[in-house]
Amino acid sequence: MWGFISLQSSVGHNTFALPSSLLSSRFLFLIVINPVLLSRSKAASILDMETFLFTSESVNEGQPDKLCDQISDAILDACLEQDPDSKANVNYEKIIRDTCRGIGFVSADVGLVADNCKVLVNIEQQSPDIAQGVQGHMTKIPEEIGHGDQGHMFGYATDETPELMPLTHVLATQLGAKLTEVRKNKTCPWLRPDGKTQVAVEYKNDNGAMILIRVHTVLISTQHDESVTNEQISKQLKEHVIKPVIAATYLDDKTIFHLNPSGKEDHLLTLGSGAFSGKDPTKISHAIGVPEPLSVFVETHRTGKIPDKDILALIKENFDFRLGMIAINLDLMRGGNFRYQKTAAYGHFGRDDPDFTWETVKMLEPKA
Repeated sequence: MWGFISLQSSVGHNTFALPSSLLSSRFLFLIVINPVLLSRSKAASILDMETFLFTSESVNEGQPDKLCDQISDAILDACLEQDPDSKANVNYEKIIRDTCRGIGFVSADVGLVADNCKVLVNIEQQSPDIAQGVQGHMTKIPEEIGHGDQGHMFGYATDETPELMPLTHVLATQLGAKLTEVRKNKTCPWLRPDGKTQVAVEYKNDNGAMILIRVHTVLISTQHDESVTNEQISKQLKEHVIKPVIAATYLDDKTIFHLNPSGKEDHLLTLGSGAFSGKDPTKISHAIGVPEPLSVFVETHRTGKIPDKDILALIKENFDFRLGMIAINLDLMRGGNFRYQKTAAYGHFGRDDPDFTWETVKMLEPKA
């Protein structure tokens, strides 16, 4: 069953998993930063529908925005590994070229050559006003550290998949990762680094429980060599990418496949915007300079086995949403091992990786 928690917080996404004593068998959390009344109306409209489509997309590591994200996070990893505070001195140009090379930008025909592309480094100091609000110019203790930016975050937790994420998200990110895998291992040597996947799943509303019916649509858009035909693209994507990822039980004869729907080499739209990548934990925020969330709101849409107010009380008792404590409790100031660079493609969440410490589930039990 589905419900949502709304947080005005810097947490971004933290998996709140509650046992069966609290929730019905199928439950979804929607975590929203800075909620508005429109969120309630949208949630209510979903509950009023008999069936509906829910869609997720994933962008591959070769897409221009994702390239920038990975460079940002590679630099963040290097800085945090050298100094968690982070007063680091790193070789920016080498990090950038290594990242481009690892993605596969090694020849002009894929759009970029890592070893001879032009790299400009222009580092500026942080605003002294923000530095004062965040850490008081390094004088604040962890409990007092304020936020350095503001934004809206959406996240999910559901028992629909082992990853505790919606099936659409899991399939879209896994398709993207598989697309990269078959490119790099030469199973599909005609693939190029840029690509995007999207999956739509049809659900039925059964008195508040959202029951998965089937995968409605699968979309894959990818760059490719000019020598490959549309028929070859479609056949090999179904065989080597879709078939290993999406179980046959989710598909039927009505499932729609859009595989490079433009009919030729797809050039994917880049949308420059704010992101997690390259930021320390103070940059995922609600109010600059404030250590605590403004509010925490819980709405389960009739799926909770205990009252919403009791779930809210459990959350407040078990999670410290002060920024400095989030960083400590989730071990967010540790770099190295490509830790944050790995988050920059195929999802920050719902992944089985020991470096993703925020994925550790904390079970909450109601008071007797």
